[in-house]
Amino acid sequence: MPLYMLQGCYTQGAVKNLVARPEDRAKAGSALVKAIGGKLHQYFMSFGEYDLVALMEFPDDQGPAATSLALGAAGHVTNLKTTKLLTVAEAMKAMQAAGAAASSIAPPKGK
Repeated sequence: MPLYMLQGCYTQGAVKNLVARPEDRAKAGSALVKAIGGKLHQYFMSFGEYDLVALMEFPDDQGPAATSLALGAAGHVTNLKTTKLLTVAEAMKAMQAAGAAASSIAPPKGK
């Protein structure tokens, strides 16, 4: 099944609640992903632009889209970004296909 990376930011209210009552949000994330038909592989808190990163597996793109919509609707996670991931084997197949197709692309014509 395809893998996806979800990144997001907690709202100020969510951070306030987590500081006041620390909680393993991986459990909630796993329950959400499972309810939508996927599997949560890892959940990370992170530094930088995003507060959380989740690695998920779904049978198709509908699952991660539903996950992002559900999180956005809940209101405690913002700036959601979902990225479809490729395994090395999938990326190598894409590279091979690109190599085979590259000769069919003509460069733009100059003046």
